[in-house]
Amino acid sequence: MSADQVPSEQVPSEQVAALRRFNRYFTRRIGALDDHYLGQDRPLGEARLLFEIAGTPGGVSLRELRGRLGLDAGYLSRMTKALQTQGMVRISVDPQDNRLRTIEPTDAGRLEVTEQNRRADALAAGLLDTLTPVQRDRLVEAMATAQRLLRLAAITVDLVDGAAPDARACLDAYAADIDARFPEGFDPSDLVRPQEVSGTAGAFFVAYEEGRAVGCGALRTLEPGVGEIKHVWVHPRARRLGLARRILAALEDEAAARGHRVVRLDTHASLTEAQAMYRAAGYREIPAYVDHVYASHWFEKRLGPR
Repeated sequence: MSADQVPSEQVPSEQVAALRRFNRYFTRRIGALDDHYLGQDRPLGEARLLFEIAGTPGGVSLRELRGRLGLDAGYLSRMTKALQTQGMVRISVDPQDNRLRTIEPTDAGRLEVTEQNRRADALAAGLLDTLTPVQRDRLVEAMATAQRLLRLAAITVDLVDGAAPDARACLDAYAADIDARFPEGFDPSDLVRPQEVSGTAGAFFVAYEEGRAVGCGALRTLEPGVGEIKHVWVHPRARRLGLARRILAALEDEAAARGHRVVRLDTHASLTEAQAMYRAAGYREIPAYVDHVYASHWFEKRLGPR
């Protein structure tokens, strides 16, 4: 949720308060409010930016940094200029694209990041050392769960045109993925065509994490009142978050909004995790409704009011 959004009435106020309370405690505890983060002579924003720059071999474009960190262009420009003035980074024009500027750390910048990592490790170790081994395990597990759920919460699932570059890029990645998994391979000509999943004919959703497309799903009309779900896919780096279920729910909502009473889908025998997800989401296995070379299982779900 962005800062200008109003909290949903479906979210209990006590849960909103609990998350805000945790945020206040955590930012204070790690020194996010201190102009000398980890005792170094810079605030957290600059320290994190320098960390990201040093962590990308060969330099990184300012455009990529802006998307990765979700920073305002003006704020990013001010911080990079400050780091450049301090001799921490070098900024140059990308040799492959003169519209892009690339930034990389200087030797002084690398030394500072090395010291930053040492201090951050010491701070984390000091906190964990006060806990018993069992408590440390619980804390680490809880943080992993929190990170997974916060990632999922921050991902958006957006309706796009079926011919949009991100839609076709996701389908290309989907095709490559299942081509490696299917014993018989996969022919990309089986992918939905843009006109099947655009406008009144259907819908295409792309999931975005920090500006990058990390998943997709398509809906097309089989017959009046019946929709078909196709190509639900999640990038490997965004799996095990629950994102496929989020995409599936968006497709079902869209199908209901278009007046479909039923949605159907098919899946390959090797995609056992997909079959389990569909069953868990309320789909029941049915006889084949279409002759599809890659289908071994066919499913259907009746949609209630949305």
